[in-house]
Amino acid sequence: MTQSTAAAAGEKTDAAAPPPRRRPALGLRADIRTLSLLGVLAILAIVGGATKPDQFLAVSNLQLVLTQASVIGIVTVGMTFVIISGGIDLSVGAIVALASVWATTVATQEYGFAGVLFTALIVGVGCGLVNGLLIAYGGMVPFIATLAMLAAGRGLALQITDGRTQMVTVEGVLKLGEHDAYVLGIPPLVLVFAAVTVVGWLVLNRTTFGRRSVAVGGNAEAARLAGIDVRRQRLYLYLLSGLCCGIAAFLLIVLSGSGQNTNGNLYELDAIAAAIIGGTLLTGGRGTIVGSVLGVLIFTTITNIFALNNLESATQQIAKGAIIVAAVLIQRRTTRQ
Repeated sequence: MTQSTAAAAGEKTDAAAPPPRRRPALGLRADIRTLSLLGVLAILAIVGGATKPDQFLAVSNLQLVLTQASVIGIVTVGMTFVIISGGIDLSVGAIVALASVWATTVATQEYGFAGVLFTALIVGVGCGLVNGLLIAYGGMVPFIATLAMLAAGRGLALQITDGRTQMVTVEGVLKLGEHDAYVLGIPPLVLVFAAVTVVGWLVLNRTTFGRRSVAVGGNAEAARLAGIDVRRQRLYLYLLSGLCCGIAAFLLIVLSGSGQNTNGNLYELDAIAAAIIGGTLLTGGRGTIVGSVLGVLIFTTITNIFALNNLESATQQIAKGAIIVAAVLIQRRTTRQ
């Protein structure tokens, strides 16, 4: 066969072959998902403005929505990292409760503002350390280890408070929740939430730590063969989740002016739900901080609209459940594609 004949045959074969099927880039999918979440948030804003225009659109109400989103939002940032790595943390609500009551005991408050803040953070990190050691080095399943921490944390919080509410007497802590502490009309809690969100986004998208977290969640064995210390990475991730819980506990103390063993009730479910509708895969390997934050804002806005319209909480829970189911179905379809 001559070169010209071979070339002609090759051209014929190439022409007959079907063009390769192109997959949409992950970045494009993420952009579409973010725009979809923003669309849902815009629709909720329109509904709230149409049903209760004087109340929903008031500056004070918008400040309230953002303030309420701040506490669970910070917890969700930590939860997002854990889920991206293929783990789960069912103990975040209990850690918030334990950190809040430990930081508001009479003995702790004697050390003032610094004592309350330090105690909340160190309790959160300590609980995260226990979770991380049990999961990464103890070989326990994350579901079981964090479920045990949930039970132990709630029990210890109840024992510390004896079922009573511990009031905050530190002036510096109480002043953070007052209107005079607002910066350009923005509550300090919202500024902390924004700072944690920005740092979380940078860590996930611009650092080796973030890339390792995604790699561990995508395929832990492949990550290990690539030289990543999977156990140490998982330990760090649960430490990060505990730190976020400690920050959230301090903000909750500022917001409520007290510490209670019932604080953080069902935070684990709200955080997981917000991360899921934000695009984080429960199986790990994919997720965004921006999506998770938008998920928190969507749930908080729904709660606010239902409260303003005096609707039953049962209906609100049904609406949240429907949103979670829809988000999971969309995720499954996107994953198949």
